[in-house]
Amino acid sequence: MTAFNGASFQDRQKTAAEARKALLDKFKARPSEDDPTVIEREAQRREIAAAREARTAEREAKRQAEAEQKARDDAEKAAHDQARLESEQRDREAASLIEAKEREAAAQDALQAKAQLEIEKKAERDARYAARKGRKAQAKSEERRYR
Repeated sequence: MTAFNGASFQDRQKTAAEARKALLDKFKARPSEDDPTVIEREAQRREIAAAREARTAEREAKRQAEAEQKARDDAEKAAHDQARLESEQRDREAASLIEAKEREAAAQDALQAKAQLEIEKKAERDARYAARKGRKAQAKSEERRYR
């Protein structure tokens, strides 16, 4: 509970009346709409608002320009990346074509080497066969001589 401050009903009414009178005086002391200070203050507020709007428009224009520049940069980068990828693809295709030709040439060389080896083996076999045949023929001729 609040403590009793000893103010009577009349004191409280008097204090409330003084407060209402102070509010009314404050309202009456306010300058009217056509007062030069009010007009000047309103003009300053308008200037500040116009400057604020100009700064806002400037920032928005700057953001828009940056967004357009970023879009152009992104498009340029995408085109550059696409060109680089196409170039790398062409290089890979060329390298695989060269590699395929090299494998084909190596396979041809291997086939030729194998064919040459077969020819040499056949020549050695034929030489051994001919030598064996020659030895047999010589042995027969020697056998005939001694008979």
